[in-house]
Amino acid sequence: MKIKKRKKVSRMHGRKMGTHGGGARKKRKKSGHHGGGGMSGSGKRSDQKKTLVLKLYGHNYFGKQGITSRGTKRDVRKRINLGDIQKNISKYGKKTSKGYEINLKSYKILGSGEIKNKLIIKAKEASKSAIEKVKKAGGEIILPVFKKKETIVKKPDQDPKEKKGSEKNKK
Repeated sequence: MKIKKRKKVSRMHGRKMGTHGGGARKKRKKSGHHGGGGMSGSGKRSDQKKTLVLKLYGHNYFGKQGITSRGTKRDVRKRINLGDIQKNISKYGKKTSKGYEINLKSYKILGSGEIKNKLIIKAKEASKSAIEKVKKAGGEIILPVFKKKETIVKKPDQDPKEKKGSEKNKK
């Protein structure tokens, strides 16, 4: 029977390598030899994890996306052309007795392209050319109505000091 058990600390030394007896340090990393655990090995020029990264995060993960100065915000409004709506009309709208009813409430409608059908489009915004083309075809674009804030202008009253002074003079 053993009286004293040898401590694990002394058994896991690895003798000056820092590997705890596991051989070369690079062999003990996670994920095989793909540069370690996590997202390492997924850089711009590496191919080890490129397919995984593209699958998880899409094709916009690598590279820069435009130039913006610190104070400016990128315009991220969704836009769609009338020509694209006409091409994919069955995808965007339903045919009714009035025409094709299309719900694009988060989009701005732009006027490039030709229209053959009568379209009734609900949209956030629309360009002048798009509105004209849709009206020519017998349809309409329904836009949300925004309430304008009315500013109330107050007339400046006399200073309180002047009022007190004028009251004293009256007495």
